[in-house]
This record gives sequence, structure tokens and C-alpha cells, in this order.
Amino acid sequence: MSFKSMFLAAALAALAVPAFSQSNNPAPVINKRKQNQQQRIANGIQSGQLTAKETANLERKEARVNREENRMEKRDGGNLTAADKARLTRQQNRLSRQIYRKKHNGRVQNTNPKSEAGQRQRNQQERIAQGIKSGQLTPSETAHLERREAAVNREIRADRAANGGTLTAQEKAQINRQQNANSRAIYRKKHNGRTQ
Repeated sequence: MSFKSMFLAAALAALAVPAFSQSNNPAPVINKRKQNQQQRIANGIQSGQLTAKETANLERKEARVNREENRMEKRDGGNLTAADKARLTRQQNRLSRQIYRKKHNGRVQNTNPKSEAGQRQRNQQERIAQGIKSGQLTPSETAHLERREAAVNREIRADRAANGGTLTAQEKAQINRQQNANSRAIYRKKHNGRTQ
């Protein structure tokens, strides 16, 4: 091992010590980062920087990290080892970079705020974002809701492409039924008693 490698390893270890030297409870630093990342996702939803598909993808990854953290805690008697914390921190760093890239990739939530469907999409995205901020929606619940929203968005785009940019009355009625179902799902998931 070269001197540079040893120096780098020692520097990284020194930087990691303050983050992991806290109590053995479920890593306050890790919990704070989870909240911060959920806030960044919620902000991306509200600003339109994250599409429903991108949000669903990020929420799936967030849910996966949360499940792994739960498995680690169960395995280690309710505590996280230093190695567990280091692994979770690496995963959160990777997810943080993905959030940044997706928020800054130029893709935006494609809603026409002047149309009824566009207004409903925007309203439902804001309700999901509020549920993330308040902790009423878990990452897995959010991913499920965002998959539903992404499906409606795809259908709207396909219908508009097939009809020269507009929706027929029948297509509007179908989209409205789907948005009603999504609205009820948002309500149920926000009020089911599960919290972040």
C-alpha cells in the first residue's frame, strides 16, 4: 500500500469517526439524512424537477435502503455496527447523487396547468410531496403512488400523441376516473397510520 493510499484511508477514517461516534441508537446521522433526502425529493416533486417516474425510482431506492437498515438492526439486536453505518452512509451518498442528477437532468413533470388533467396531476403531486414532508407517506408508499401517477402520465401522453395534442371526451373521462382512483389511494396511504 502506497503512502498516498494509507494517508487517504487514514483521512477517511478520521472523517468517519464523528459521524459514527454517537450513541448505539439507530444512527441519528443516518435518520437525519433520510429526512433530508425525503425533503429533497418532495421539493423536486413540488417544483416539477422530478417526473413521477423519476420519483418512483428514487423512492424505490430509498425504501430499499430503509429495509436494509431494518435488517441490520434486527441482526445486531437493535443497534447498528460501525460497518453497518458506513455501508448505509455509502448507500445514502449514492442516492443523494442520484437525486441531484435526476433533479437537474432537464426533465420536468409534463403537466399542462391549463387543462383539468394537468391541474389534477399538479394537485396530486403536491399532496404526495406534502405526505413525504409530514412523514405520513413511507418511501414504499410514495413509490407505489408515483408508479400510479407515472402510468396516468404515460396514458395522457399517448392519447394526446394519437389525437394531435388533445384528449377526446372519452379519454378525458377515463383519465378522470384514474385520477379519482389515485386521489383515493393518496388519501388512504396518508391516513393509514404508517409513518416515516
